[in-house]
Order: sequence, then C-alpha cells, then structure tokens
Amino acid sequence: MSEGVAPSHPTAPSAGNVFGDGAVTAGSLIAAGTDLAAESARFAGLGWMPGTAGNLSVTLARGPLRVAVTASGLDKGELTATDIVLVDENGEWVPDDVGADDSRLTAELGLATRPSAEAGLHARIAAVTGAGAVIHVHALAAVRAGAAWPEGVLLHDLEMLKGIGHSAHGERVVIPVVQNHQDMRVLGDDFARVYIPRTASVAEVPALIVASHGIYAWGADLKQARWHLELTEALLQIALATR
Repeated sequence: MSEGVAPSHPTAPSAGNVFGDGAVTAGSLIAAGTDLAAESARFAGLGWMPGTAGNLSVTLARGPLRVAVTASGLDKGELTATDIVLVDENGEWVPDDVGADDSRLTAELGLATRPSAEAGLHARIAAVTGAGAVIHVHALAAVRAGAAWPEGVLLHDLEMLKGIGHSAHGERVVIPVVQNHQDMRVLGDDFARVYIPRTASVAEVPALIVASHGIYAWGADLKQARWHLELTEALLQIALATR
C-alpha cells in the first residue's frame, strides 16, 4: 500500500461499531454525539457541509436497529454532543412513550427529537450493509461525477482504490449513482437495487452518489466511513480531471 492511502477492510463491517453491540445507553449516546459533532465540524471545515446541509450517523444497536443521527436544521460546524436524534429502522425518532428502555434517554439527556430528513436512508444503509457509521456530505466532485456518469462512475488503475478495499490494478470498480428523491423509502429502495455487496473475494463498494445532491459513504465505524468518503471523493476528482 502506498504512503497516504488509508487501509480498508475487505471483510464486512462488524455487527455494531466502536460503541459496542449491547443496548443503547446514556454513555453510548453521548460518545456517539461527541464523535458525530467532531466529524461534522471536520467536514464543515472542508466546505462539504455548508450551513445545515449533510448528516452523519452511528449505529448503536441492531436488535432492534437503533441509530444516532445528527439533528435537523443545525449548523454542522457547531454541533454539540446532544445535537443527535435516536431513530429506528425507518429513520423515525424513538419517542419517550414507546416503553423501550432506550426511549427514555432522549428526555434524560436532552437530545433532539427532529432527525435529519435523510435519516431513513442512513437507517436503510446501516440495515443493508451492516455499517457502523454513515456519512452524507455535499462534496462537489461527487455531484459533478454523478452528472457526468449517471449510470455509475467506473474507476480502475488508481492507487487509492486500495483505500476502499479494492485492487489498484486489474479491477473495475463502479461507484453507483441514483436519482435524488424526497421520499427516503424510494431512495432506500434505489440504494438497495444498486448496492454492490462484498463477495468471497472482493470488498463491497462503500459509497453511493445521489445525483444533483451529494454522496453517502459508510464503514465499520466513523473513522473508516471518513476514510471511505475522503478517498472516494479524491478518486472522483481524479476521474473528472482525466476524462
């Protein structure tokens, strides 16, 4: 692996993430919120999350699925540890009156109750891929590449493909592209249709371009999701510059 290329894992992500596989706790929520705020500030600083745009999530439990996602309508460069919403498999806030143990944590911690509009797609990606974290930003190269190659962006013979778990030479990797839609159920179905999962010998493709909108990337945890996002955006920049 060349210097500067982040390592990736050719195997599927673990069942959870760095915050553990057990029940949702106050500690796991605050830890998730702290890391989500830090990552949001990072991407806001890059200009990839202007204003309130973009969202990030961490998977906290899988039986049932529980995801901590950044709250709606907030400046992504100024989030705090409690600017997150606990959502279910549909991306809906888990209200305090449903009777589940984790539902009381929103009131106890003072968490937000209005998730990002795209929380449903975060939950769908977590369910389908087994990801521990999902990042959605509005990076320019992804939008340009989606417009240039609406059927998918073909990448090959590029060293940084190693960073998303693929071979630098002799392998053709396609970053899927779907059309944007305001209904997250429709967008989730489109994602599931084009998702390229891992096989016994080849890693998954851990990214999705939403045309005229932005890019989603995921990984076993936030760090790996960040690597996948940054490397995919760099690969797309190269593809655009050399076409």
